[in-house]
Amino acid sequence: MHIVIMGCGRVGSALAQTLEEQGHTVAVIDQDPTAFRRLGSSFGGRRVTGVGFDQDTLREAGIEEAGAFAAVSSGDNSNIIAARVAREMFGIENVAARIYDPRRAEVYQRLGIPTVATVRWTADQMLRRLLPSGAEPLWRDPTGGVQLAEVHASTAWVGHRISRLQDETGVRVAFLTRLGEAMLPSSQTVLQEGDLVHVMMRTDEINRVEAAFAKGPEEEGGH
Repeated sequence: MHIVIMGCGRVGSALAQTLEEQGHTVAVIDQDPTAFRRLGSSFGGRRVTGVGFDQDTLREAGIEEAGAFAAVSSGDNSNIIAARVAREMFGIENVAARIYDPRRAEVYQRLGIPTVATVRWTADQMLRRLLPSGAEPLWRDPTGGVQLAEVHASTAWVGHRISRLQDETGVRVAFLTRLGEAMLPSSQTVLQEGDLVHVMMRTDEINRVEAAFAKGPEEEGGH
C-alpha cells in the first residue's frame, strides 16, 4: 500500500520508517525541508516539501494512488483540515489525525475523522509511581462515557482472582502490567503484589470503583 504522512516530527518519521520496513511505499510531507533528516539516509520514500492540506502538494506525494493518509504535524487545525481534504477530495478511506486537544476529539469524530489524542505518557506514568492512588484515565471514548483507566488496587486484593475483582467492583479488567510487561488476564488469573490494574469502566462510576479497589474484597458471606 502507498501511504502519505503529513508531518515529519518524531511521530511522523517513526511511522514512516516502520511502514517502509513493513513493505509499504511512503511519502512524507513537511513544510520544513530540514525535518526530513529524521528519516535517515536509508529511507527510500518520497520527501515532499509543502503544506499538507494543499491539493498539489498531496498529489506530488501520490495521494491519488494512496490507500491511507496520516496527519501528524504539530498543529491540530492543520491535521484536521488535511485529513478532511484527503477523505473528501481524494476519497481516501483510511485516514487518521493526531490532535493535542482531547476536548476536540468528539467534534472531529463527528466529521468522520478518526483521531489520536497525544497523551503526556512520561509525566502520567511518573505520577502513577509517585502518587499511586485513585484512577488515572488512559483513554476515553469521544462521548466521555466510558474510559480505560489504571486504578490503584489495595494490597488486600493480592492473592484473589481477577474474576472476583470484576464481580465485586463491576469493572472489566482490560490488562495487567506485571514486572513491566503487559498481560491479558483470564478470569482465573490471581492478582500479585506490584500488579498495575487497567480497567474499562463508565466514567460516572469512577468514585465508586476507586472506593471498591481501595477497600479490598468483601468478607466471605458479606454483602
